[in-house]
Amino acid sequence: MIHRRLIHPLVICAALTAAFPALAQSVTTVPQGQAPGNSGDAEQPAPYDDQLLRLAEILGSVNYLRNLCSPATEDDWRSGMQQLLDAETKNEPKRKERLTAAFNRGYRSFASVYTNCTPLAVVAEERYRNEGATLATEITARFGN
Repeated sequence: MIHRRLIHPLVICAALTAAFPALAQSVTTVPQGQAPGNSGDAEQPAPYDDQLLRLAEILGSVNYLRNLCSPATEDDWRSGMQQLLDAETKNEPKRKERLTAAFNRGYRSFASVYTNCTPLAVVAEERYRNEGATLATEITARFGN
């Protein structure tokens, strides 16, 4: 029997708040008995880790594209990723490494293609934000409560 903490829905939403303020308003908190924490099963993957890795990659992609096309905007995506890491990877350095690598992979994948903001970069950023919002909603709906 694997005893894992559940992802705190507000952490995921914090990562996407800048683009999706309505999402943050629709999420409730995890009941106290299910609060995230280290149960001694460190380094065992959570049942939502694959989705979380994809979300981290999306956050990296959006971070790059937002900075490329809207350099005056705040760095909410990177700070959202940091909040996600802080909440999800306490005492789990390998898990933190995997999530950080996914964020960096997303960032680098667009950095290797786009050096200037183009209409296609704007479309890609919008699509990734939409995918991230869908993914965050699915994770919180399935594992957050």
